[in-house]
Amino acid sequence: MGQQHNPQSKSDGAKGFQVTPEVEQEIIRALQNLSFGSVEIVVHDSKVVQIERKEKQRLSLGYER
Repeated sequence: MGQQHNPQSKSDGAKGFQVTPEVEQEIIRALQNLSFGSVEIVVHDSKVVQIERKEKQRLSLGYER
């Protein structure tokens, strides 16, 4: 209550940092169906400029010891 809502962007409380709904959707898309790996978000001048998804594929090769 008392906070203004800007439908164009979201703020996480950090000074000047905002995430647009489009960037938010790209981050969610990068996380979807990711079982093993990481998502890296690169920020310059308080703006998300790059999203990297690194996925690891776990193989069951059937080796016996």
